[in-house]
Amino acid sequence: MDHIVTVQEAVTAFADYMEPTDAELEEIDREMPVLLADIDLLDAHIATLDRTPSELDQRRIRRARRRALAARVELINHTAPASEVGA
Repeated sequence: MDHIVTVQEAVTAFADYMEPTDAELEEIDREMPVLLADIDLLDAHIATLDRTPSELDQRRIRRARRRALAARVELINHTAPASEVGA
């Protein structure tokens, strides 16, 4: 007869290392505008999956795409070293 044993110790042995570091949390905060803009773009595309996009849908998608691109440009401009900006 095989006994079932718990693996709780093995699973929780590295629990302290599984949490994000402060640096990782700061990076997530810096990237949050890009993530939210991408979510808005996905929402706009999802809304038109089962139908032909209307003019309003197309405008919403274009607007969301512009916001997503602007958020990426803003992130890149803030994270790139000064010597690389405009190069």
